[in-house]
Amino acid sequence: MNLLFVCSENRLRSPTGEEVFSQYDGVNAIGCGTNSDAATPISGDLIEWADIIFVMEKSHRNKVSKRFKDLLHGKRMICLDIPDEYERMDPMLVRLLESRVLRHINNGRKFT
Repeated sequence: MNLLFVCSENRLRSPTGEEVFSQYDGVNAIGCGTNSDAATPISGDLIEWADIIFVMEKSHRNKVSKRFKDLLHGKRMICLDIPDEYERMDPMLVRLLESRVLRHINNGRKFT
């Protein structure tokens, strides 16, 4: 399963999502950002690659929907409602991501 995590700059929240969920069995995860100066800017290729797109805020959902409308048919896009107030790999951010993402993943099992 391919999971795409989207925030603004791809420096804190979406890279945390990528790092956390890349450890799960059968999951590929990539983080990206909506801003043009993002570490990894969102692209049509990433949208096409993703099985599920997780955006951190409603503003990200709006930007992705507007920019990639034609590529989103049949795609699940889920807003996690996680504000930009956490550092990368902050334990609270990790817990929030896991609690909000795992319910949307089938058979998400962590490597031990």
